[in-house]
Amino acid sequence: MATPQRQKLAIITTFWDWRSHANHMGERFLCGYPRDGRWHRPAFDVAGVFVDQSPGQDVSRQRAEECGFTIYSTIAEALRLGTDALAVDGVLLIGEHGDYPANDKGQKLYPRYEFFSQIVDVFRQDGRSVPVFNDKHLSYSFDKAEQMVAAARELDFPLLAGSSLPVTFRLPPLELSLGCHIEEALMIGVGGSDAMDFHALEAMQCMVERRQGGETGVAAVQLIEGDAVWQAGQQGRWSRRLLEGALARSDSRSGIALSDGRPQNLAHSGELEELVEKPAAYFIDYEDGLQATLLMLNGAVQDSTFAARLGGAEGEVVSLQFLLPGAPNVTYSACLMQKAEEMFVTGRAPYPVERTLLTSGMLERCLESKVDGHRRVATPELRVSYQAPAASHFGGAPTD
Repeated sequence: MATPQRQKLAIITTFWDWRSHANHMGERFLCGYPRDGRWHRPAFDVAGVFVDQSPGQDVSRQRAEECGFTIYSTIAEALRLGTDALAVDGVLLIGEHGDYPANDKGQKLYPRYEFFSQIVDVFRQDGRSVPVFNDKHLSYSFDKAEQMVAAARELDFPLLAGSSLPVTFRLPPLELSLGCHIEEALMIGVGGSDAMDFHALEAMQCMVERRQGGETGVAAVQLIEGDAVWQAGQQGRWSRRLLEGALARSDSRSGIALSDGRPQNLAHSGELEELVEKPAAYFIDYEDGLQATLLMLNGAVQDSTFAARLGGAEGEVVSLQFLLPGAPNVTYSACLMQKAEEMFVTGRAPYPVERTLLTSGMLERCLESKVDGHRRVATPELRVSYQAPAASHFGGAPTD
């Protein structure tokens, strides 16, 4: 029997050292990854690579020597593999890490849109397109993110994007039923603004998008900080019961349990307010009336958890942890690359890029709220409608 022909992959990235996203994701196609209880080797060879910044800790050149791929000086050359026509079957676009400026909203100005535009230019010039995976945000700018999605629609190529949290393992393995009634939702996240809050917002979005009627977009957002976060809880803007449900799924809680082993209900003890020096709350008001909250609680926990109160016949609080196995293996990136690989093989994105488009816009508008006195920002431009996939695609689950 003839050996199936291996396909060719291009990696377009800002920076590649051993801790970078380029390494976590690119290595899955260079070396393989665990999948369904076995070691899986994708039927792709990394053939062309473009690296924008190569400081002293760069490992791309070493890996090129070891694995036999070529590093090119332009994105077009990496896609054409030095020829005069598109010569790869898929593109990994990884615009994360590296020395780039920030704007007044605190957003790192990674050139994802600019790199994507150069990829699209090759598609247009060569009259052929291939699937593209874009890591994390589509862009720091919602306007640019919209243009990226529009270009994919115009040229009719699959575009997948976003965070690893929606597809990582879950404890417990909770999947909300498609069309469920969600009364309210709360997400707990940790980390710095723009770097980690995107992960938490998209994790929350992958849960609430399954509600009755599908996703119809966001009407307004607000980001508040400090004591105002606790006051908003006292006033009922976010639920202590949901906070309790989300914290109960955390296995990294701080507090007195670390010093003398006593169990502690951080949601109601008052200790949470002491542990979290700089709390932040992201309020998301959806077009259909759903209110969701992301609480960034640095100092209290070190993981990402979610809780929702369901309505209708269910009428219960459900919760889970988005499990993120630690460095250096970061196995959750294998879950994300499984989804990228599925798209490369099938020619279909396993879940809609509109999820990431909407999340990109939510984050940008929340940061605008922050720098503009924490005001509520109306967001008519975020009326992004889409239907969630039938399966949630978490924990390496195969495409339905």
